[in-house]
Amino acid sequence: MKLTRHVHQQIRLKNRLSTGVLLCALGAAAWLTERYAYQADWTQTRSNTLSPATQKLLQAMPGKVAITAYIKSGLPIRLQIAHLVDRYTHLKPDLKLDFIDPNHAPEKARELNIGEEGLVVVEYQGRSEKLSFIDEATLTNALLQLSHAEDRWVTFLTGHGERSPESEANFDLNRFGKELTRRSINAQTVNLARLPEIPNNSALLVIASPTVALLPGEIEIVKQYLQRGGNLLLLADPGNQALDFIWPALGIHPLPGQIVDKAAKQAGIDDPSFVIVSDYNHHPITRNFQTLSVYPAAAGFDIDADSAYESVPLLNSGVESWTETGPLTGTIRFEADGAEKQGPITLGYALTRNLDANTQQRIVVVGDGDFLANTYIGNAGNLDMGLRIVNWLIHDDRFIDIPAKTAPDRSLKLTTVSISVIGFGFLIVLPLCLLGTGFVVWRRRRRR
Repeated sequence: MKLTRHVHQQIRLKNRLSTGVLLCALGAAAWLTERYAYQADWTQTRSNTLSPATQKLLQAMPGKVAITAYIKSGLPIRLQIAHLVDRYTHLKPDLKLDFIDPNHAPEKARELNIGEEGLVVVEYQGRSEKLSFIDEATLTNALLQLSHAEDRWVTFLTGHGERSPESEANFDLNRFGKELTRRSINAQTVNLARLPEIPNNSALLVIASPTVALLPGEIEIVKQYLQRGGNLLLLADPGNQALDFIWPALGIHPLPGQIVDKAAKQAGIDDPSFVIVSDYNHHPITRNFQTLSVYPAAAGFDIDADSAYESVPLLNSGVESWTETGPLTGTIRFEADGAEKQGPITLGYALTRNLDANTQQRIVVVGDGDFLANTYIGNAGNLDMGLRIVNWLIHDDRFIDIPAKTAPDRSLKLTTVSISVIGFGFLIVLPLCLLGTGFVVWRRRRRR
């Protein structure tokens, strides 16, 4: 074929048309990707896809959600949080994430009591939740908590030296009461000597370490409340005799002395009366809970075999703990021949009793009232534990149990022979093959 001027013009025209079509296709593809998003998760466990429960919740939440992560700059966890929240933003575009370095906002850090590990604050419709650990389960449950704002009432018994949700004294529960209010859980107090009944709007009765005995009439009111199936949170400090009236009704009896724990020293606490709980039994209260909780002075319990309630040991001390019946001065050690008991020791029980097919009575007994007191509520996971207990007791079972998604093929185990073969192949065989191929190509070109 003779390349005339006309043929050259046709070739140039075809090239220009081909280039134009290609540019139009690229432009259309860019426009489509900007307007429509598509993602595919090819992992075996769909670890990069939100669970159906989370997707349903996001679709049902009107309004904006603001997530503020108070994380120091340069930490890898920032990227992990951004990757997680991006999945939420894909389904809810008005969910926004901001990062703030606590070092650049010291006043806010003091206000929120932000530690070295940082803090994530989730805000929705004027309410907020604070998360020290974030994954799909914790973030979705926080959004679920914020999206339901019906008022609930918790009644605190007063008049006997109990810890009060209204007082700011170190041993009282004012900070805990404020945290309940932030979550639309209203705290009210009742003195049974003035109001001889527990309010009908109460979803939960809290008896927090009374220091003097209740009057016979008050005891009868509490017993009737339990018989009717009322929910109860009972905080009992070591040696508290003011609660002796209630133990037979619950089928629980306190152990003599108080728990001492050698593990406290490993956590930097010199006082042996502090109990560190890190391992939790399976229960809705402790589901996905991965934070230590600290109990400054705790009593241990045993459950009676003939108790009318089904019981679950909720909080247990470690194997290096025991119940010390002597004074906590000087050198203390476990006395196997006496009344002392070697750990693990249960310092918290969750009790349930089915009243009928649709109604369940719930009771939690904890052998320490200090862990929710104003002085200690900010330690480790104490606040979160207290909120979980109250939510379970008032039958707030909306929390979603989202199983952790782990890839089954994240680790590769090789035998010694396999490692040797791979190493020999990459270090010797492959380089020799490349050299041999290069030599053959060089010889053929030289012969031409």
